[in-house]
Amino acid sequence: MTAGGHRPERVAEEIRNEVGLLLAGELKDPRLALPLTVTEVRVAPGMRQVRVYVQLEGSEAERAAALDGLDAAAGFIRHELVERLQLRRAPEILFLIDQSEQYGRHIDELLGKVKQPEKS
Repeated sequence: MTAGGHRPERVAEEIRNEVGLLLAGELKDPRLALPLTVTEVRVAPGMRQVRVYVQLEGSEAERAAALDGLDAAAGFIRHELVERLQLRRAPEILFLIDQSEQYGRHIDELLGKVKQPEKS
């Protein structure tokens, strides 16, 4: 594969870094005050859409409010990404909650139940 074939992965990594920096200190929305981590960024072919997976701590209501805050800040983040990464087009940004950790815990619980010996 050519060097140009890896561009989406390189751009995704740069977007992950920049969004992490923006969320760490530049966004002043009080809904984003809870611990928030960017876990993964996926860039769609053609780089028109970016899916940013975030891990949120807190109650369900706090997480929903934080996701609303992220959606509200998407336009600003989009503008900043174009400026910082010198992209030609501003990709549409979708923020999604990363549930892989909860899924992993659920699988561990299921495996733990299977491995426990039956009590007679």
